[in-house]
Amino acid sequence: MAVGIFDSGLGGLTVLQAAQKRLPDVPFVYLADSAHAPYGVRTADDIFDLTCAAVSRLFEAGCDLVILACNTASAAALRRMQEAWVPADKRVLGVFVPLIEAMTERRWGDNSPPREVAVKHVALFATPATVASRAFQRELAFRAIGVDVEAQACGGVVDAIEDGDMILAEALVRSHVDALRRKMPAPDAAILGCTHYPLMQSTFQDALGADVRVFSQAALVADSLADYLDRHPDMAGTGTAGFLTTGDPRRVSDRATQFLRRQITFLSA
Repeated sequence: MAVGIFDSGLGGLTVLQAAQKRLPDVPFVYLADSAHAPYGVRTADDIFDLTCAAVSRLFEAGCDLVILACNTASAAALRRMQEAWVPADKRVLGVFVPLIEAMTERRWGDNSPPREVAVKHVALFATPATVASRAFQRELAFRAIGVDVEAQACGGVVDAIEDGDMILAEALVRSHVDALRRKMPAPDAAILGCTHYPLMQSTFQDALGADVRVFSQAALVADSLADYLDRHPDMAGTGTAGFLTTGDPRRVSDRATQFLRRQITFLSA
C-alpha cells in the first residue's frame, strides 16, 4: 500500500516527516513538482492544471489517496478537483482542513451554526495565491464568529527556502512579520499557511513573540491522516514508497537531504 503526498516543491516534506513518524508502517510516495515551483504566484487555472497532472502521476504510482501538502493547491484547486475531477474510487485531501478543525475545535462535518472560539485575532502568513483565494477566511467564517483574520502574502520565502538560502528566508520572514504587525499589532494566534514555513517556525515565533500561538500544519495533518485511514483502510492503496520530482533529481535530492538531515533520493517523475 502507499499514500501519495504532493507539493509544488519541498515544503511538503514537513508533512511527510510528521506522517512517517505518526504512521511508520505506511509507505508514502512523495511528488515534488519542482519544475513548476513555486505555485504561489500562479493563476488559479494554472494551479489547477498542474495539481491535476501531479495527482494523476501519483494515482499511476498506486496511490488511491493523495494529500495535497501544498496550501496553494489546497486553497486554489482542491474544491474544484473534488467536485468535478477526482475519480469515484480515489480521494484527494488538503492540508488546511485539520488546521481549521484545530482552530475552531469542531470536526469538518459539523454543520452547526458558527460559534465563538478561543482565538480572536489571527495572523495568516501564506503565499500570494493562497491569500488571494481567501480560503482560510471562508472556511473559518463557516465555523467561527468574531475572528479577525489579517493575511500577509509572504513573497520570496518559498523561493529562498527552495534555493537553500536560509539567511535570506529568515530576513524575509522578519520583514513579513513586521508588515503584518503594522496591520494587526497584537495577534493572539498565527497560521503558517504554507508547508515550507515550518522550516522557519522558530523565526516566525521569535518575530511574533512568545505570547502568540503559532499553528503549524504538519502534526495536525498527520493525526488527521491516521484517523482517516483508520476509518477508511481500503484507501491505503497499492504501490512502492519513493520520491519523485519533475525537476532535476540530483539537485532536488541534495536540497531534500539538507532539509530532513537524512539521505533522500528523488527519481524523475
